[in-house]
Amino acid sequence: MIPRSPLEDPAKAAHAWARYRRIMLYMMTVTVALVIASVILLYRSNGMVSVHFYIAAALGIGFTMLLASALMGLAFLSSGTGHDESIVDPLDDDQA
Repeated sequence: MIPRSPLEDPAKAAHAWARYRRIMLYMMTVTVALVIASVILLYRSNGMVSVHFYIAAALGIGFTMLLASALMGLAFLSSGTGHDESIVDPLDDDQA
């Protein structure tokens, strides 16, 4: 029998997803600040190279930061709600 996930409870799921959105909002703020700081730092060290250089750098840093924070946020969501413990491990020898 497959155990029920705690995320199947609507109240717990709503709380967990609200926490995830709050983390993502915080990380979006950090990402925007980091992108602005990095573009300023690049401009100070290189001068006006090409606008495409700054656009590519900003998109690369921003996408990397947001993707990493989204994936880590989902790992925290899964672990923090107990969803990870509700799986059936076929390699576990203790199950009958």
